[in-house]
Formats: sequence, structure tokens, C-alpha cells
Amino acid sequence: MKLNKVKYSKFIWPLVIGLLIWFTTPWRPVGVTPAAWHILAIFVATIIGCITQPLPIAGVAIIGITLTVLLGIVPMDVAMSSFGNGTVWMIAMAYFMSRGFINTGLGRRVALHFVRLFGKKTLGLAYSLIGVDLLTSPATPSNTARAGGIVYPIIQSLAETYGSKVGDGTERKIGSFLVFAEYHGDLITSGMFMTAMAPNLVAVALAKSLHVNLSWMSWFMAALLPGLISLIVVPWLIYKMYPPEIKDTPNAKEWAETELAKLGKVTFPEKIMAAVFIMALILWMLSSFINMEASLVAFMAVSVLLICGVLTVKDILQETGAWNTLVWFSILIFMANELNKLGFIPWLSKSIGGALNGVSWGIVLAILVIFYFYSHYLFASGTAHVSAMYGALLGVAISAGAPPVLAAMLLGFTGAIFSSTTHYANGPASVLFGTGYVDQSSWWKYNFILAFFYLFVWGVLGTFWMKIIGIW
Repeated sequence: MKLNKVKYSKFIWPLVIGLLIWFTTPWRPVGVTPAAWHILAIFVATIIGCITQPLPIAGVAIIGITLTVLLGIVPMDVAMSSFGNGTVWMIAMAYFMSRGFINTGLGRRVALHFVRLFGKKTLGLAYSLIGVDLLTSPATPSNTARAGGIVYPIIQSLAETYGSKVGDGTERKIGSFLVFAEYHGDLITSGMFMTAMAPNLVAVALAKSLHVNLSWMSWFMAALLPGLISLIVVPWLIYKMYPPEIKDTPNAKEWAETELAKLGKVTFPEKIMAAVFIMALILWMLSSFINMEASLVAFMAVSVLLICGVLTVKDILQETGAWNTLVWFSILIFMANELNKLGFIPWLSKSIGGALNGVSWGIVLAILVIFYFYSHYLFASGTAHVSAMYGALLGVAISAGAPPVLAAMLLGFTGAIFSSTTHYANGPASVLFGTGYVDQSSWWKYNFILAFFYLFVWGVLGTFWMKIIGIW
């Protein structure tokens, strides 16, 4: 056996910064306990490790929680309680549900139907593919799985059908446009549903630790208007800024019909998957009214899929993405909560809030959203960014007098739209940029332009919309 490769040099920055914070404990701010300062040191080091990635994020998180116990900040039993977080398990269950879409072929079938119905024009083709992302997003917390596992294989097949391939100068025929449009469609749908990506649920858990409760339905209603505007306008903007050479796709319908014929009639497992998905969606919408935990809905859905044979225990055990997320998400949420419990976040919020005394909460909230958005250029993971900043920024906003739910929602939405930055912004960016259809210059340039649109629609219009529907 050979030893696995570990990028030891990438431990340097986490160690240096973590030790620097730790050994400045004697000079910590007044009002911050040594335990709070120590957990800050480990948390910051862990987040930096998640960015530099000497090991995958789960490995870095395990080292972080080990040090937290080993150095006497919390006892082992308290640390292990982090793995009982209902929000974390909800993500895992939703991952298992999304496996059902792939296993049964339902995701591909739905995508082909959309192409058949709306794919006569290239722009219509983009809308149809984004429609698939929208339809599957409520039960797919891995936006990488949606973009890379369900939609991209259809894009690749279509692009090659029209002679648009990577490496031979034909990328701009149709492939580049479809890839970039789907990336933004995935970004938008990620913000529309609480369960559409893991960072949303990180935000929900951190908001709860600050006594701000966000329900599945309230998130959906708050995101509905800005989400729909974005879904309608953004593909059109991309079509104008970054147009495909092929504008008409008359063969797309024929191709989709051929592929559907190969799939045959809708299978019984697909029908079960569709019924369970609809059941989960309805219960998530009603959960706040019938007093049912959203995580329980996810457990119920997976249980039905297991009983009916759509999923097997082997499927669940082999869904490494779910277990990986369960580990690092539990640990990062635990550390963030400890920062709050030990008093660091309340101290930081109070200090910054005091410094901003007299400044309108609206101005403070706008500055926080803009800072949060553009600081994503420094991050290669949406989850790491949300874990590092969301709780502190929300605390500052509340201290400045901002309505808690409004602040929590706006910062939550920003955790999705800040991916309109780099080609390493999140998982879908890595997958879709990695296909080679869109060059780095175009990716950065058009993302930079679209960022202004997102900040206006989600930040400004979204705020007015939430006022109209009574969220604040």
C-alpha cells in the first residue's frame, strides 16, 4: 500500500494564522473570554484550511473538532452532539432523494421533455434546461449534482449534435452559451429554495443560533419575485452579451424525441420518485403551518423510497457526497454555534453595532451585503464563505437595528448570488467551467456585469418585495 497524498504545504497558512490568534489571547479584546478567543483561533484556521485544502474539507473539519476537544475548549460529548443537528441530516436525506432522480432516470426524462417542448430556438433551449434545474432544485441540495449530473450531460449531447465541441474552435456555436446560461440558471435556483444548496441550510442553522427562524415557505416566498425576474431576464441578457452562433435549433425536438423513444415508457420507479418528490415539496411548503420539521419531511421521503425499492441501503451508504457533507457541515455549524455560545459573535456584533451608532440600518445592511458579495472573490467554496461570515454579518445587521428576518434573508440570498464572480466560486462553477466551453476571460467579465443585476434585483427589489408580503 502507498500512502495517500497530503498537501502539507497548504497546512502552513491555517497553522500560522490559527497560532497567531491563539497566542494573542493575553491581548484579546475586553469582554471576550479566553475560551471564545481559542475557539475563534481554531474556527479561523479550519476555514482557511477549507480554502487551501491540504485535505478535502471533511478531513480539515475533523482535525478542527479534534483540536477543539484535545485543547479542552469543549468536552467530547458536547462536540459529538453536533452530529445530531436536524438541519444537517436534512441535507443528507435530500442528497439521497436526488440520487433517486438519477437512479430512476426521471431527471433525464424531464430534461428531454423540456427540450422537446421548448427547444426550437437556442434561447428557448437554454430556458428549457434551466427549467429542469428549477424543477429539481427543491429536493437537490447539491447544485453541483443538478448542473453536472442532470443538466450538463444533455447540454453536451446537444452541443455535439450541432457540431459544437471543445478544442476545435466550435465552442461558441452553441455549447458556450448553453453552459454559461445553465450556470446562472443553477445559481438562481440555488437562491430560490432553502433546500436547493447546502450553504442555504448553513445560513438557516446560523440564523437559528441568533434566534432568527427561517421556514421553507418563508424563504420560498421571499425569493419568489427576485428569482422569477432573474430566471426570465438573465438568460436573455447572456444571449445578448455572449450570443451563440447558432440561433435556431429545429433538430433539438427531433433529437429529444429520439432519446425519449430510447428511454421507453415511464417506468414504475420513475412514477414513485415523482410522487415522493411532489409529496415532499407539498409538505415542505406546509411544514410551518402544520408544525412539522422540514428535516422530518426529508426522512419520510427517503423512508418511502427505501420501502418501495427506489433506493437501497447500498445506494445510501455509497452516496459519499451526503456523508461528506454530514461530517464537515456538522463540524462547521458546531464551531460557529460555539462562537456564539461562548460570546464572541455577540461581542463582535455589539462592538461593530456601537461603532455604527447613528447610521441607518438600511445603509449598514446594504454595506454588509455588498461586502459579503465581493469578498467571495477570496473564497473557493460557498459553504466555507457562509460558515465564516454569515453569522457575524447577521449579528452586526441586527445590532444596527435591521429587521432580523429581512437581514437573514438578504444575507442568505447573497450566499447564492455571490457565485456570479469567479470560475472557482462554487461546485457548479468548477464543473461547468472545467468543461472548457467558456474561457476564463469571458467567465469573469460577464459574471462581473451580471453581479450588478443580481445585487439590484435580489437586494433592492427583494427588500421591497419582502415588505409587500409582510416579512418585515
